[in-house]
Amino acid sequence: MTSGSITRRGFAWLACGAGVLPPAAWSAQAVVWRLATGYPAENFHTANLLAMAKEVEAATGGQLRIEVHPGNTLFALNAIRAAVQEGKVEAGEAIMSSLAADVPLAGADSVPFITRSYADAQLLWRIQRPLIEQDFAQRGMRVLYAVAWPPQGLFSTRPLGGVGDLRGMRMRAYNDTTARIATLMGAVPVDIPATGLGKALADGRIDCMLTSAVTGVENQAWQSMRHFYDINAWFPKNLVFVNARAWDGLDPSSRSSLAAACAVAETRGWARSAEAAARSTDELRRNGMKIEPVPFLLGRDLQRLGENFSLNWVKQVGTAANGIFIPYFEKR
Repeated sequence: MTSGSITRRGFAWLACGAGVLPPAAWSAQAVVWRLATGYPAENFHTANLLAMAKEVEAATGGQLRIEVHPGNTLFALNAIRAAVQEGKVEAGEAIMSSLAADVPLAGADSVPFITRSYADAQLLWRIQRPLIEQDFAQRGMRVLYAVAWPPQGLFSTRPLGGVGDLRGMRMRAYNDTTARIATLMGAVPVDIPATGLGKALADGRIDCMLTSAVTGVENQAWQSMRHFYDINAWFPKNLVFVNARAWDGLDPSSRSSLAAACAVAETRGWARSAEAAARSTDELRRNGMKIEPVPFLLGRDLQRLGENFSLNWVKQVGTAANGIFIPYFEKR
């Protein structure tokens, strides 16, 4: 037998070069889960997952261990939800907007200009969560928690007073929604994927873009952009979930410990997201960018765009979408 470790039916067999460890060294109760994520180890979402896994192991006395596999090392990001559902891996993380084709209500995360703050984003998640949980339960999965990314802001090479000032500007687009936003604003959409953003900025290929301050720092937006408007266009969220059979296979104490650790991870993750947004905005300022307040006309125009996108999304998804937006707008 070669060196390694195999987990099967809740029993762990440990092998070493000299032979198998004696039965007294086995842990008949130990369970090892693999959690797949597409994001790198240094990302704050992944750091939060690693902290949660450590807390679960400590709380269960090592009876539940969660091995976090970052950077698409188990499955590509867009394949993780299906892999968890099919039981190919016990748990996973995915950005909710990527689930919208199969889980339409997850697409609420992609509707722009309706959340104006972290408080709004958390309210949306509280309303959205039971509906997502119901959908996932029907697919044999259980939701653990969700954490928002820093909000999307508006970068520009020149000052903006209203949406009309964007007319004719070249705006970065990276999906159908951002291309449509650019068109509705009178801008010219320019398709630029995340991997090409830094070079596009350096080459001056775009005049404006919607992205987070974090992404702006990572790609040195100050190479060509001069103004940043913290419009909080939307707060995309990462969802962490588990195969229902794996969850049901845990003893009650381990399930309780995991649920408690996930509640802590959700609170911690939202706080870290806000910290990352503030830290990155300060970094943009230190590199010469002007952090502008949102002008009244621009804010009004964006709110009207949000209403337009909301109505279209409800028409696309159907009456189930009203279960999110009606209570959201009533309580906001």
